[in-house]
Amino acid sequence: MSEIVAGCLIILGGAFAVIGALGLLRMPDVLIRMHASTKIGTLSTGLILAGCAVVFASPDIIIRVIAIVLFILLTAPIGAHMMGRSVLSTGVPLWKNEDVAQDEVEEALLQAHKAPEDR
Repeated sequence: MSEIVAGCLIILGGAFAVIGALGLLRMPDVLIRMHASTKIGTLSTGLILAGCAVVFASPDIIIRVIAIVLFILLTAPIGAHMMGRSVLSTGVPLWKNEDVAQDEVEEALLQAHKAPEDR
């Protein structure tokens, strides 16, 4: 039974990691991409580590998994905050299409990511 639970946790963690990777590819702005990578990365890592703790089920492994998850939960928001501050302070252009209608978002993204000679 523990193998089924561990397998489900690891597969769920992998699925969330794939969703986070898709978020990195699809999101239009640096700050939104950073949000997708940190939040989903923390969740997927926690689920995979929980699955490993269920598989091994020894007290020393469980203590290590708890320590790793706590470390990730503490450092991921701090790292995201520092990345966000560096993005804003260096002047990286943010996505300027907040007023675009929902059905025109895809076209606005394509226009924003075309090479300058194609515009």
